[in-house]
Amino acid sequence: MRDSLHRYTVTSALRFNGSTSRSMITRFRFGILALVCLVTANHNDAGRTPVDAQRSDNAATKMSEHTNRLAHEKSPYLLQHAHNPVDWYPWGEEAFAKARRENKPIFLSVGYSTCHWCHVMAHESFENEEVAAIMNRQFVNIKVDREERPDVDRVYMSFVQATTGGGGWPMSVWLTPDLKPFVGGTYFPPEERYGQPAFKKVLERIATAWKEDHDKIVEQGSKIVEALRESQSAAPVEGKIDGSVADAAYRQLDRSYDPKEGGFGNAPKFPRPVTLNFLTRFYARDPKSDAGKHALNMALFTLRKMAAGGMHDHIGGGFHRYSVDRYWHVPHFEKMLYDQAELALAYLDAFQITKDKQYEAVARDILDYVARDMTSKEGGFFSAEDADSPVVAGIGDPGHSKTAEGAFYVWTKKEIDDALGDSTEVFDFHYGVQAHGNTPEGSDPHDEFRGKNILIERHTIAETAERLKKSEQEIRDSLAKSRQKLFVLRSTRPRPHLDDKIIAAWNGLMISAYARAAQVLNDSRYLEIATRAANFLRANLSDPSRKILYRNYREGRSDVEAFADDYAFVIQGLLDLYEASFDVEWLRFANELQETQDRLFFDEKNGGFFSTSGKDESVFLRMKDDNDGAEPAASSVAALNLLRLSQIRNEQSMSDRAKKTIGAFATTLSHFPSAMPQLLVALDYSLSKPRQIVIAGKKDAPETKALVNEVHRHFLPMTILLLADGGEGQKDLGEKNEAVRSMSPVEGKSAAYVCENFTCKAPVTDPKQLRELLSK
Repeated sequence: MRDSLHRYTVTSALRFNGSTSRSMITRFRFGILALVCLVTANHNDAGRTPVDAQRSDNAATKMSEHTNRLAHEKSPYLLQHAHNPVDWYPWGEEAFAKARRENKPIFLSVGYSTCHWCHVMAHESFENEEVAAIMNRQFVNIKVDREERPDVDRVYMSFVQATTGGGGWPMSVWLTPDLKPFVGGTYFPPEERYGQPAFKKVLERIATAWKEDHDKIVEQGSKIVEALRESQSAAPVEGKIDGSVADAAYRQLDRSYDPKEGGFGNAPKFPRPVTLNFLTRFYARDPKSDAGKHALNMALFTLRKMAAGGMHDHIGGGFHRYSVDRYWHVPHFEKMLYDQAELALAYLDAFQITKDKQYEAVARDILDYVARDMTSKEGGFFSAEDADSPVVAGIGDPGHSKTAEGAFYVWTKKEIDDALGDSTEVFDFHYGVQAHGNTPEGSDPHDEFRGKNILIERHTIAETAERLKKSEQEIRDSLAKSRQKLFVLRSTRPRPHLDDKIIAAWNGLMISAYARAAQVLNDSRYLEIATRAANFLRANLSDPSRKILYRNYREGRSDVEAFADDYAFVIQGLLDLYEASFDVEWLRFANELQETQDRLFFDEKNGGFFSTSGKDESVFLRMKDDNDGAEPAASSVAALNLLRLSQIRNEQSMSDRAKKTIGAFATTLSHFPSAMPQLLVALDYSLSKPRQIVIAGKKDAPETKALVNEVHRHFLPMTILLLADGGEGQKDLGEKNEAVRSMSPVEGKSAAYVCENFTCKAPVTDPKQLRELLSK
């Protein structure tokens, strides 16, 4: 499948600790699923189903006659289904009570607004009057936006993965009236196809099984829930976790590395920036070692190949979700905010290490795209742009209503030739444009992109210049002008759907990216963007009276309180924003949120952070994410936050909590350490000699800025940067950290103190002297 149902790509959504849980789940897999004679959908990546996802005009007319309870929701995904003939309910007591009262099973459908296969199943089944009639008669139907309620998604995805061996979105799960799952799958087609059962047949079989084997299903559902709970409650294994697990993770990644095309594993290829974070820090631990050099080369080569490929939007900036093929050529065209944030950080790290301008250019390309297209007027960042958009017969022609994946992004050679005129030769050669289209063999099995070009940098600037007998600067200028012409032309096309939810967690990641960019690129514009976003979060997604965060905002704050990842990512963003701005207010806010996260989510008994607070009784399982996937696990980021805060505040208890968090995942780190590369970054920090750099001087003084800029030129992932400004900021830091309290300029000049555990070397006032200290 093209986007493989936007499948669940973590290594394992649920790792079973102990044979009891595993054997119980195995029995249920072959028991309850056999009971309903159901083959669940488990797609591969052989090719996308040739489905026209656009409903007919008749279907649209019929849909407009219906309005269900989702019309009162704010989630874009739920609103997309507000006029289905299906009698959808949002997740909540009204639906649960109806299921109990009528003794009906619940059909739970989970997805998100920019999910291609969610659109397909909606058009094929949920807009179909006959299918809707069966659903309304036999089930209580609930829709959930996984981005709004990741807690609900996570629990039932664990069930689907455990019982089917796969997962993805849309996720389809049938529950007892007391919310216990008994059958699960992903996308179901409208008729039998590719060995998958028709959705109507699935509905009828499950309805029959519920009536004929009701007691057995309820009993099995209860046992499944107990097995899932048991899998989450096992204590971590005893044993010391040391630096050897980082070496083991490096070896695992090296074995899966693609030395020809970059990335890890085969198609489909995901960017997974947490892996690149680990590799650059593995390099920084011992830059002169062969392993360190190879780790860096793997990261840099992957970044270059991704930037040259079709997964990178060469016209408008930013990155698509992932590549269907191993070449980074044909993407799944969706754009997610978290990818933009994490990839921007990876390219900034690469630039800071190498000083190679190509990495700076890609980082700016991402950041400028987000600022232009994914930022609200109030300063918060939107969630995603869809892969699908309307297809037009000619650019700007409003007459067509059919949608297709990538329609906004792909080009025919004629479109490019007509737009660029004499510049066509340079552009076509550089970006691999061909008359018959340029998708690689096997990457487009259903001819979706026949005659279309997905832009890739087929040749370097130097190669293009040599081939066309021009200077490299002439080539750069020509390509820049051509890209701008195509950008203007593309803007006349219908845009993909924008999911304008503002999610706390993803905004935290984006604040980190802009704050780091302000430091590494010495660009105040990026600091302004980060600051506006942080102010938006504080004003709209926090409750100062309760010292809590909320999950998301759209036309007002949602009622969903934040999850552990929201706290972890926002705290990280605030720490990065402090180091970029030296505004101590952000440190105070970060510390306040850390106290709340510890209180609501920390597992005092076994360590680590639960993803949920446990307050919502409808979510029967408190889980700890044990995989750093497309987004890092909350515990991985929280552990590093705690280590940084412990240094800033000189609080050993925070360091102890961080180490207990790392220890909670000893089983995963021992058996499959590359599953948690971001946690390994925290582990490395905890095992290293902590280093602090304190600049003593007025924030806006030129000599202070010169010292700060020198620090920013160096890749120092195991270091915190503080400002002793002689005012409120230093006073605030000094309340908990006596060493900072006494630091001051030297003979009236701003000074840099380079310290380990706040045992400091003699302060220096000259940036050159500071450079020598930092290079040792």
